[in-house]
Amino acid sequence: MPEDYAAKDHIAEDPAEDVISSLPGLPARLASVFFSPGTLMDQLVREPRWIGALLVSALVVGLSVALIPVEVFMEVNREAAMERGADFPEMTDRALQMMRVVIPLGSIISTLVITAVFAGVYSVIFAFVLGDEGAFGQYLAVVSHAYFIPVLFGLLVTPLRISTGDPQFALNVASFFVFLPDGYVLNVLRIFDLTQIWSMLVIAQGVHAIDRRRSFSSAAAILLVIFTGMALVVARFM
Repeated sequence: MPEDYAAKDHIAEDPAEDVISSLPGLPARLASVFFSPGTLMDQLVREPRWIGALLVSALVVGLSVALIPVEVFMEVNREAAMERGADFPEMTDRALQMMRVVIPLGSIISTLVITAVFAGVYSVIFAFVLGDEGAFGQYLAVVSHAYFIPVLFGLLVTPLRISTGDPQFALNVASFFVFLPDGYVLNVLRIFDLTQIWSMLVIAQGVHAIDRRRSFSSAAAILLVIFTGMALVVARFM
């Protein structure tokens, strides 16, 4: 009799495990990034798919950039040249037409490359340096899906980027410190994009799902330290 109960229990548990381990389609996965990231990360660890999410994010970035008039980018570059005391050459109509293709295409390519690079960095830090389990494909799947958060919000704020004339406008921590003078500290706070921080926390959940020995809080702390270090360096060149 106990063996019969054990067999029934085993049979009853299998369907539930199948439901948890089965990976939904791409649209459902991208929605789950926002609404149930924990479940999604568990599914991605079991079945690390990343091509669809990576391509969608890259195309959305390209679309976001393509919607911004090329004149906005030219004006930003002109102002930057003037601050350096350099001359900014006038662009011909043919050159502007080419820039309308080159800028979005470059954004798509850079998104593909940057996502793969960061997935590689995280896999090196956690899997090799810190000794966690996990393969590059798992980290790439986690990062590709998590980065859809800032990518989507980037598309949503495109009208604000056009109206403000700032193609890099984002929801960042600097928005809460408008009283600070323009300078290094404010530049650091500008890099702390709130949607990027959100995606970092989702990646931390993925790191935890890849190796349960790594707690979510530990993974989040490590990722935010890396993000802060990068912000401190990048802000020097802004």
